[in-house]
Amino acid sequence: MSIRKLVVDLRSRTPAFRLPDDVAALLVRATPAGWTTQVVQADTESAGDGSLQPSEESLRAIADAEVYLGFGMPRPLWSAATKLRWIHSASAGVASLLFPEMLAGDVALTNSAGIYGEPIAEHVLAGVLFFLRSFDVAGTLQRRVEWNSMVFGTDTAPIREVSECRVLVVGAGGIGTEVARKFFALGATVTGVRRNPAKGAPPGFHRVVGPSSLAAELPAADVLVLAAPLTPETRALLTAERLALLPPGAIVSNIGRGALIDEPALAAALRSGRLRGAVLDVFASEPLASDSPLWHLPQVLHTPHVAGVSPRLFWGRLSALFLDNWTRYRAGDPLRNLVDKHAGY
Repeated sequence: MSIRKLVVDLRSRTPAFRLPDDVAALLVRATPAGWTTQVVQADTESAGDGSLQPSEESLRAIADAEVYLGFGMPRPLWSAATKLRWIHSASAGVASLLFPEMLAGDVALTNSAGIYGEPIAEHVLAGVLFFLRSFDVAGTLQRRVEWNSMVFGTDTAPIREVSECRVLVVGAGGIGTEVARKFFALGATVTGVRRNPAKGAPPGFHRVVGPSSLAAELPAADVLVLAAPLTPETRALLTAERLALLPPGAIVSNIGRGALIDEPALAAALRSGRLRGAVLDVFASEPLASDSPLWHLPQVLHTPHVAGVSPRLFWGRLSALFLDNWTRYRAGDPLRNLVDKHAGY
């Protein structure tokens, strides 16, 4: 009987996403009879949808692998695989995996979108509170060594409570739903935009609408959160025209993919003073170019694609999801987080 093979390729160069030895040992111990697990020791990338250039060790390992667990899958690995039947990506996004051969093939593809919901939702909430409480102004005063309580609550340093806000979340999947739950718990009115609103409103949303209603919802959005996957339909979703529909003082947060937003148009809207601020963790090109105006606008709070970082809990959630799916895969049961390749998520 031939031995079936799992390849684990998660030794990220980024410390927060580098496979710990104890989790590697857990996966090896969980290997069932008739299977072998090979843990690649070479470094890989975890940013975005995963590494674009695989290691030589990965290329050798994938040749006879049936299952691959990594941060996405570079096309050279796909080309080197001869027995591949299932890919599980430790990343949430899968845009870079949807190349023609993947779309045409019958290899199952699952992702890890749900395990990032908690840390990303907290990241969004923290960023929005940063602007609602005018911490940006407080930081400027601190650097000036200036005590000035008079500006808080004025147009210079506006103050709002979360419960006053109408929050619009584009994308009602695992991440968007956790974002909605956090804001709902603090009293905000939360509306979701999802591809199929007939599925109903997940917990945290007061209601959901379809993509065709986005323009109608923007004028009422005090906070706009982009949590949608990058697909042909969502690319450049937030255009200059749609940005102009937001009410004065609105806050925009993008934790989906950078290409969801027209970044020059966003920079212009911030520079004009119409928008209160932008909480950005993802960018159209990463790293963010040194000449991007987004570096220098005081209304921008940006982080280097780290909203999902949660070292202590990430690995527990990922290993639990993968091991459950591995059991399902061997039994021929439906897989969790199965990606609709043609929908893009």
